[in-house]
Amino acid sequence: MSQFERLRVGLIAYGYAAKTFHAPLIDATPGLKLTAIASSRPADVIADWPDIVVKTEPDRLITHPGLDLVVIATPNDTHYPLARAALAAGKHVVIDKPFTLDLHEADDLLQRAEEAGKILSVFHNRRWDSDYLHLKALLEQDALGRVVEFSSHFDRFRPQVRTRWREANIAGAGLWYDLGPHLIDQALQLFGLPDAVSADLNLRRDGAQAVDDFHVVLHYKTMRAVLAASTLVHGGTPRFLVQGTEAAYSVDGLDMQEGWLKAGSRPDRADWGVDTRCAMLYRSIDDQINTEQHPLPQGNYAAYYAAIRDAIHGSAPNPVSARDAREVMRILDLARQSSAEGRKIAVI
Repeated sequence: MSQFERLRVGLIAYGYAAKTFHAPLIDATPGLKLTAIASSRPADVIADWPDIVVKTEPDRLITHPGLDLVVIATPNDTHYPLARAALAAGKHVVIDKPFTLDLHEADDLLQRAEEAGKILSVFHNRRWDSDYLHLKALLEQDALGRVVEFSSHFDRFRPQVRTRWREANIAGAGLWYDLGPHLIDQALQLFGLPDAVSADLNLRRDGAQAVDDFHVVLHYKTMRAVLAASTLVHGGTPRFLVQGTEAAYSVDGLDMQEGWLKAGSRPDRADWGVDTRCAMLYRSIDDQINTEQHPLPQGNYAAYYAAIRDAIHGSAPNPVSARDAREVMRILDLARQSSAEGRKIAVI
């Protein structure tokens, strides 16, 4: 492939993740061409993408001639078989998070991708959140000193259980599989694998069929990372709250890119990712609190697909390697075990 040849992309599914994230991000990335979409609701696809090839079955998209990359944005329990089929058909593969249902499936796909010589990546887009990028830079600068506690929350108030697969009593449903991978991936990128995991995964809402509240602790030698999300939090909590020996860090609210994508805004705008929020740093000096306000850098979800393009061309590394995604699955599995058994589980 020359550097000027556009890679042809097929997208499996056209639900929330595909419609809101994948389709517009792929379309906005130079060097990628959204060529085909598989959906059980073809009219919805045609309404938004009248020039796209539409398939009603995933296997017909996977075998569509000329595709270079297959993106899988289907319900979580289908990620593994569809990715396996796409790799067998000689395609590069992107899977929406979570990678698979468990570590066994992740290991199998990793081996298949390595044997096929194909890029296999997982869409951990929140590595490009503005607040995460800011915190990562501060930690790299040692601006907080030694971190003793990292708290990462993704709370909302959604008391009504909705009729959809994400909230049903099926494999791969629930908040731990939905938001857990984001929080785990960010924590592992910042601090590496923990020594142990303890977790409380629960169903709090009336009529809940899948986990809608989790509190997970990653235990490190000199610190702990608390990962939490709930559907019953009024007013929200800090997105990040980090305590260090030199300073504390706090930021409220969520990165704005998802909201913009939902509203139909284009990710190729020059001002894309400009976040109006500010983060706060707190330093105690002679028993007095010194407060610093920090603007956030630009977030950029589109950087993921630009890096995928470059990785396929061989000019850059995979932006989210399957091995990174495998470690996320390891923590997902260990937390489920910890919650079921009511004990701390060592990471070995």
